[in-house]
Amino acid sequence: MASALQKTRHSVRLPELAAAARERAYRWRRRAATLGIGTLALVMAYGVIFGHNGVTAYLRKRAEANSIEQQMQQLQTENERLNRRIAHLQDDPDAIEHAAREELHYARSGEVIFTLPSAGGSASGREGYADSEAGGASTAHP
Repeated sequence: MASALQKTRHSVRLPELAAAARERAYRWRRRAATLGIGTLALVMAYGVIFGHNGVTAYLRKRAEANSIEQQMQQLQTENERLNRRIAHLQDDPDAIEHAAREELHYARSGEVIFTLPSAGGSASGREGYADSEAGGASTAHP
């Protein structure tokens, strides 16, 4: 009879032990899943911030776009200035003559072009125009 009593005790305790084991396994799986999901979230967050198309890359591209926008604005201003100069040169014969004298070193007939030394002692390309008929008097044209 003693063995029947022990058998009954074990059979009553066996379902409790199985339930406790299942509960521990369930908690362990839940903790492992939580840890795995947390690790995955951290890896994804790192990728979003520092990845190839992440936030840092976006901020870098935005700064580059702002820089290019400023450069484009400067170039448009320069383009407008050059278009005004082109129109001025096409319409004004005096402007054409001035440009030819300054940039191409042209002279009128009877004029002699000479280069004056700069204040530092080297030739800086500053030209003066002398009228040979006026006795060598020089007149500078800006």
